[in-house]
This record gives sequence, C-alpha cells and structure tokens, in this order.
Amino acid sequence: MARAATIPKTSPEIQAFVRLVRASVAVTRELSAQLSADHGLSINAYEALLTLARAPDSRMRRVDLADSLLLTASGVTRLLDSLECDGYVGREQCESDRRVSYAVLTKTGRDKLREADTTHTRQIRELMGEHFEDGELTQLADLLARLPGVEPADESCAPDS
Repeated sequence: MARAATIPKTSPEIQAFVRLVRASVAVTRELSAQLSADHGLSINAYEALLTLARAPDSRMRRVDLADSLLLTASGVTRLLDSLECDGYVGREQCESDRRVSYAVLTKTGRDKLREADTTHTRQIRELMGEHFEDGELTQLADLLARLPGVEPADESCAPDS
C-alpha cells in the first residue's frame, strides 16, 4: 500500500514571505508590460524618471540613483544608457570630482513621465482596487511599512512638479 506524502505545515512567516514575493513579481510584470505597451517604458525606467523628477534640480549622482532603485551599478548604467539614447536623461560630470557623474532629467524625460503617469497610476488603482477595498489597502500599506527598507513617505507615483 502506497503511503501518502506528508506535506509539512508552512509557518505563517514563510507563507507571508512567499506570497509577498510572488505578488510583487506578478504585479511588477503586469504593470511593466502595460507601461511598455502604452509608453515604451519599463517599470525601472519609469521609476528612474520619477526619482529624478523628485530630486533637487532633477539630478542625482548615478550611484545614489542605483541605490534608490535597488539596482547594481551596472544595472543602473544599462538603464541610464537606454534613457540617454531616448533623450529622457542627460549626463553631467561633477566639476570637483571627475569620478562622479550625475543623471539629469531632461525636458523630454519630464514630458514622457507626465504622459506615462496618468495611465500608470490609473492602472495601479484599477489593479489594487480590483482585489482590495480602501480600508484593506490602508491596512496593507501600514503593514508593509513595517518592513525594513520600505519608505512610506515616498508613496506617490506622481512627479512632484
């Protein structure tokens, strides 16, 4: 007689972590595909433009932008090279330290961000609103804000200016 396989009970911590990671990947894929189809931007490109729009003088050291986007130095270089080719971002050298360069949002990049923002934020609202009520979304945001590295003050998808 064959024995049924025993499946060990998963702890709530592991179950929550796995669902959080899977949800993050699935939502990111869907929103990135929509951004790409509608505006020719990946979600990382959109986040880079948004981060630069919020920075003082719409510029950041490239290494700081990489940290902000949770990308490696080579990852942000590839991303910025593409955004530079499209005219959305420029590059400036630091006058006091030639090893430092800045990524600077161009007018074309700001215009592209504004164009993408309307549909992207609508798509986020639709996706999240389809699965959660307002009170649940508030609770979810509050719970996730407890995790390390989450910046609850940086919650809007809209550029500041």
